[in-house]
Amino acid sequence: MLVPQTRNPIQVFVQRIFSFNPSEISEEKREVLKDYNWELLKMTGGLQNLSASKGNVIVINVWATWCPPCLAEMPSLQNLYGEYQDTVDFYFISQESHAKLASFMQKNEYTFPVYTAQSEAPQMLYTTTLPTTYVISKRGAISINKTGAAVWDGAMMHGVLNTLLKE
Repeated sequence: MLVPQTRNPIQVFVQRIFSFNPSEISEEKREVLKDYNWELLKMTGGLQNLSASKGNVIVINVWATWCPPCLAEMPSLQNLYGEYQDTVDFYFISQESHAKLASFMQKNEYTFPVYTAQSEAPQMLYTTTLPTTYVISKRGAISINKTGAAVWDGAMMHGVLNTLLKE
């Protein structure tokens, strides 16, 4: 029987073992995002609408601090953010309180931008599964739609982002 205090770290560890690179959607099967209207509140304060990123490469991660698969992929997402923060727009979206999120970010020394949704997500980005990560091209094509934990800082993901940035 697991001690409650060890359950979450064990689940995160197991998720990391079984996490792989996300799969890229083939070009002919990519859906194009037409509705970018999604009002978000920055954890640091102020409103941001996803529409401000239209025409840019975008990474959206929907997550929670209590979600073991989310926690398992966070280090690789932080690494990806550290490498591409100047060229890719990142949105890490959670529905938890800003106080809880701030504590989590500080404890783990994460620096990626965190938001809470202030309006319903566009239909093509609506999800109830955590974590869910979308990678969207400059022209709005959803290149990756991944549910569950993944490794985001590998060569495959670098290749995807580098290709999308050249479009």
